[in-house]
Amino acid sequence: MAKVTGASDSGAWSRSAQIRPALYYSVFAFIFVLLTASFSPAQESRPTESQVEAAYLYNFGKFVTFPSSRAANSDPFSICILGKDPFGEALDATVRGESINGKKITVQRLVNMQHAETCSILFVSSSEESHLPAIVAPAKTLSLLTVSDMKGFAERGGIIQLVRQQDRIRFEVNLAVAQESHLTLSSELLKVAVRVVQKGTQ
Repeated sequence: MAKVTGASDSGAWSRSAQIRPALYYSVFAFIFVLLTASFSPAQESRPTESQVEAAYLYNFGKFVTFPSSRAANSDPFSICILGKDPFGEALDATVRGESINGKKITVQRLVNMQHAETCSILFVSSSEESHLPAIVAPAKTLSLLTVSDMKGFAERGGIIQLVRQQDRIRFEVNLAVAQESHLTLSSELLKVAVRVVQKGTQ
């Protein structure tokens, strides 16, 4: 967000606030989910872990810029799950009727990387851990935003790793791999991350 250093900046701040209200709203909503989502069997009103992770996947798409050559404007924004699906109906329900950058969001379940080129976000299930090197390499070539709750994912070539801290789901970001994948992550997303890794896959 802009830093106000004097009276001359006030006009720029005002114009920025008028131009980007939707982005600011998304940031604040995202932070609200991050800070308030916790899990307790005794509190049924709390979202489930799957629902919170699904909300993260949806929101991540708002804070990443993909290479313009990746997809035509008419293509849907696809969130793909590789391997065993941990979400059930939670992800479908989260993105139903939603869009990102004017693109309708679709959910795909993949058994391998063969059709991953149609994806924008790729969630790598922990069931695929033994195949991780063969996943992150083509994902980087395809400029996919890779996400997983797999232990050590951000250190092993993934971009965003969901982590559980004090009964809350948070996330780490490997900025170096994102850059290698030709993805631009919003500074607002990086501010909310609990850790930013600068370790490439080369």
